[in-house]
Amino acid sequence: MLRRDLLKSALASGAGALALVPAGAADAGHELETMATELTKELYTDDGLARPIPTTPTVSNLAKGRDRTLALGAGGEYYIAWYCGFFHGLYDNGLDMNALSEMVIGTSAGAYMGSSLTSGHFVRLRSEFKFFAHFPSLLTKLTPLSSSKVSQQRAIKLSAAARDGELSTLQAIGRAALAADNRVNGDAVSARLIWMTTGDSKTGWPVAKMYTSSIDCYTGERLIVSQATARKNGISFAQGAAASSSLPGVSGPTLLGQRYGMDGAICSNAAHVDMVAGSKRAIVITITDGITPPFYTGVPHRHADNIKQVEATGTKVLWIIANPPTAINLLDPRQIEPALRSGYERAKTEAPKIKSFWG
Repeated sequence: MLRRDLLKSALASGAGALALVPAGAADAGHELETMATELTKELYTDDGLARPIPTTPTVSNLAKGRDRTLALGAGGEYYIAWYCGFFHGLYDNGLDMNALSEMVIGTSAGAYMGSSLTSGHFVRLRSEFKFFAHFPSLLTKLTPLSSSKVSQQRAIKLSAAARDGELSTLQAIGRAALAADNRVNGDAVSARLIWMTTGDSKTGWPVAKMYTSSIDCYTGERLIVSQATARKNGISFAQGAAASSSLPGVSGPTLLGQRYGMDGAICSNAAHVDMVAGSKRAIVITITDGITPPFYTGVPHRHADNIKQVEATGTKVLWIIANPPTAINLLDPRQIEPALRSGYERAKTEAPKIKSFWG
């Protein structure tokens, strides 16, 4: 009822505003939009960051010829903790996922975990901390977040209200993300998480097999950072992971070259599984099936459809779904300890399947 009333109000105010627009102003606005699109193509094509999301089964030139690939999806602080517990558990069950994987695409929490895994820092991390004694409190202290300001609330509510992944929708969310005052969180949150998960990664992109995803706040385009594009645009591991997890109204956006990027999950292909299409065997790990809560954004996450397209290219897929409690807040630090333990326990179940799939 409330949503319908808000919609009626918006339409009524919009109609009144249109009546005040001078003749020819609409055409002028369209011309500017056309010019903006042309300028983006002219000025940004050479940065190599934008990669359109295919709508039909398409082999990725980044995955073609590879055997074992890994796609790690988004899910906030909860999922970072779940991933840490999960990969810790896989190590304890004899699986070194860094050694086994030939390519990793990470989004948001998955970007942090993938960067940690491929940089080799996760092995050091798990040996330096007693995971179940000290790690939960450490992660809680490193990720204090606030979203109380009206500019933050606008971005958060727009993202939650989205019902499709069209460019215009992503552009509207992106504008709100750019205008949100996230100074209370600032770059410090990303810097602290990067320190914890990847060590010294503020300069360079040392790992060729690691890729991160983000969404251009201005154009709504999907951005993929590789070692090659990172070096071309002066992007570090820290920036790639930070942009991928720049949740509108909470943190970021983060500058990638000359593009401001927001969370890579703010799109319809939230785990960016098309990036591993064409490899022989891909493992995809997502927090939910995209249909069952908790939801990260209102933009629909059609994981099953996305994975079917990957399989249509000949890639075999093992899909692992974390399935957290449906009522939790993914950004609540109180969920870190149970998430860590849940991930660790889940590894005991999934380790034999992964050994069989990638063996």
